Amino acid sequence: METINIHQAKTQLSRLIERVNAGEEIVIAKAGRPVARLVPAAASTAPRMPGLMKGRIHVSKDFDAPLADDLLDAFEGKAGSR
Repeated sequence: METINIHQAKTQLSRLIERVNAGEEIVIAKAGRPVARLVPAAASTAPRMPGLMKGRIHVSKDFDAPLADDLLDAFEGKAGSR
């Protein structure tokens, strides 16, 4: 794992990304102190499966109906103002 300073990271970002993409980890330091670490992004573990929750979730027909005034006030931080 290589440590580089912020200025060097800014000027060589594309090259650093290529190295990280190849599996390398790079530490970015400010005044010699590590402040960040570039690591490869984690690959998704499993593909999404559309319809997996079908029949398990119920959405009410009035899910988009206006909220009652007191509940709307609570969401807007105006509780007790009416």
